[in-house]
Amino acid sequence: MTDSPVRKAEPTTLLSAHGLNLSFGPIPALRDVDIALWPGEVLAIVGESGSGKTTLLNVLSGRLAPDSGIVRYTDPDDRQHDVHAMPAAALRTLHRSDWGFVHQDPRQNLRMGVSAGGNVGERLMARGARHYGNIRAQAIDWLTQVEIDAGRVDDLPRTFSGGMLQRLQIARTLVTHPRLVFMDEPTGGLDVSVQARLLDLIRTLVGRLGIAVVLVTHDIAVARLLAHRIAVMQRGRVVETGLTDQVLDDPQHAYTQLLVSSVLHA
Repeated sequence: MTDSPVRKAEPTTLLSAHGLNLSFGPIPALRDVDIALWPGEVLAIVGESGSGKTTLLNVLSGRLAPDSGIVRYTDPDDRQHDVHAMPAAALRTLHRSDWGFVHQDPRQNLRMGVSAGGNVGERLMARGARHYGNIRAQAIDWLTQVEIDAGRVDDLPRTFSGGMLQRLQIARTLVTHPRLVFMDEPTGGLDVSVQARLLDLIRTLVGRLGIAVVLVTHDIAVARLLAHRIAVMQRGRVVETGLTDQVLDDPQHAYTQLLVSSVLHA
């Protein structure tokens, strides 16, 4: 008698959304959006200004509630949670532990009156770290990882350049090794040379740590460099999704074709 074949369990999504709808007055911002993110995957959400991509990021991260639909997060114990049904305190804890958020303007995530090391250390303390020497050592290590001179550990962020502020925000976000990071235009507003350096840093750290990322960007080149998969948004809808190179090299939807063409002829 032969043994029955053992079926491998289907991998579980880290984050999934089904049927998301949201309107601001008469204006539909999200229309029947479905999204799935797998552990360790980078998903880029692209589209022109007003397409709904930042609204979607805020709904996925629990910062904004949809009119209808559901967002589910699978925790390390394989339990699924309805993000928008979680108590506010539990959601805040999630953002301090398993999740992180990188804003386009790092000042939204940094305390400008606290030293660089203090900004990184605060997130560790929110996770329960109390040993000053260990916290400072980890802060210095992470400043070095994001290419900030360790000698600036006690400097205030207001003395940093725009690119350094963004790298400091990334250190603060990643120091607790989150499973999932939301990024909203992380290279927006930076000079081209600074953008390239920052993108290379993000790609290296995300790959090394195996972090899943939901990345909002209007820049197709950023999506191609960082993302495994891409979702294209137009007027609140996801009109095309798939592997990044596949979608960008052979776009099927007319709007995606227009986006790619505009980059090629820019």
